[in-house]
Amino acid sequence: MNDVKWILKGGKVLGPAPFFIAGVVNVTPDSFYDGGAHPDMSTAVAHGLELAEQGAAILDVGGESTRPYAAPVSEAQELDRVVPVIKALAEAETAAVISVDTSKAKVAAQALDAGADILNDVSAFSFEPELLDVISQYKPGYVLMHSLGKPEDMQDAPRYADVVDEIKRFFEDKIELLDKAGLPLDRIVLDPGIGFGKTLEHNLIILKEIDRFFDLGALVYMGLSNKSLWQGLLGLEVGERQNATQAATALMAAKGVPIHRVHEVALSMQTLTIARNLA
Repeated sequence: MNDVKWILKGGKVLGPAPFFIAGVVNVTPDSFYDGGAHPDMSTAVAHGLELAEQGAAILDVGGESTRPYAAPVSEAQELDRVVPVIKALAEAETAAVISVDTSKAKVAAQALDAGADILNDVSAFSFEPELLDVISQYKPGYVLMHSLGKPEDMQDAPRYADVVDEIKRFFEDKIELLDKAGLPLDRIVLDPGIGFGKTLEHNLIILKEIDRFFDLGALVYMGLSNKSLWQGLLGLEVGERQNATQAATALMAAKGVPIHRVHEVALSMQTLTIARNLA
């Protein structure tokens, strides 16, 4: 594991470090794993601070579930959910940087104003084209994720001729647009979108061939924590997927993936520390 760094909003540098853990802070009632566990500002902030104590370098705050077939949330509701949490976490001055998980331009702008340094965008600025203007203005750390459609339809019979080739071409096209908008490549990380418009077979191919993304010149960001592919592969229900998550996280780290978005930060810190020392 070589040390890596990621340039964020305002030129802030995350790292250098062998890996970064992004701890999930869901302020939603319907997220697939922990929906309703942190339903208000105080519980969400407390959870974020706990994840930072456990070793999360990033706190990824989201106010709209992006699980398959999730109902969309209004802009006003999403703002009410995430902005106060981000502001409070920023004022707490933890060692972790803050990420906002949104595809809405206004939510992204207000979250970045409130103290977020990273924009985690499952839409690749396709749901609201105005989001590209926000990215151009703030130049945050940016998670460029691939999804085949929106949450409400992305799992309706997804098809690819070659899933990795098609996602790579998608990333190349989006990186070109981001470059024209003034966002340097060192602020972009690539998330292949496990479970976002992919079958079990597609997900497994992506994970097996993850190194094919490395030649695009950006760090890879992996979100496989407790996802439904572990049900498809192993028959595991939502509360039974922690071991599968940790095994896959170790393998991804060994293959060269440095950024891991997870629910169980303490376990992932152990996993990634072992992977680092045995590499």
